[in-house]
Amino acid sequence: MAAKLCIAQHAPADALVSKDPLALLIAMVLDQQITLEKAFRSPLDLKERLGGRLDAAGIVAMDPEELADIFATPPALHRFPRANAKRVQELCRIVVDEYKGKAARVWSTAGDGAELLRRVKALPGFGEQKARIFVALLGKQLGVQPDGWQQAAGAFGEPGSFVSVADIEGPESLARVRRFKQERKAAARAAAEMAAEAAADARTSAADAGAVAPRAREATARAAAAAPN
Repeated sequence: MAAKLCIAQHAPADALVSKDPLALLIAMVLDQQITLEKAFRSPLDLKERLGGRLDAAGIVAMDPEELADIFATPPALHRFPRANAKRVQELCRIVVDEYKGKAARVWSTAGDGAELLRRVKALPGFGEQKARIFVALLGKQLGVQPDGWQQAAGAFGEPGSFVSVADIEGPESLARVRRFKQERKAAARAAAEMAAEAAADARTSAADAGAVAPRAREATARAAAAAPN
């Protein structure tokens, strides 16, 4: 991991996630419901709170409540510190149990992109999309490019895109990625509003139809009664 990431926009924090694979994994776990800068700054803050050492086995050995308190100490390391302390401890447990305590083995020993994606998806806090983004980040910025990595990354692995953390190389690209995310959220909200309006219109139409039907039956009955035998 010789490359220099520029995601936290804070030199010491970016240096840590650039050289420490566990710090990078922790940053990705935390990258939800907080800013990218905060997520990638928090591993450095955690390391400092742990006495200057970020070690998977050491975190696994900690009392869960103690670790949760460390995450929650102001300023908290995440918007939901206790839930994410639990995720980080489980991440470290997997690193210890399945990768001999070396976070880099998650990707360095993967046979191909598909295997790498499966491994990342098995980590706590990584859904389908985040796993693909992480594969793209490894491939685009850290030179981790097993066969099929771009296919595993999907659209996030496309060159020249500015759609995820994998594309952030400084303030300008961060702004472009953030703008893309805001536009996508706005489009999603608009689509949801249109769907809600359509559903409301459908309910109104059904109610109107329900009101018309009895009147139609009544009119038919009156016409039948008035008709000559």
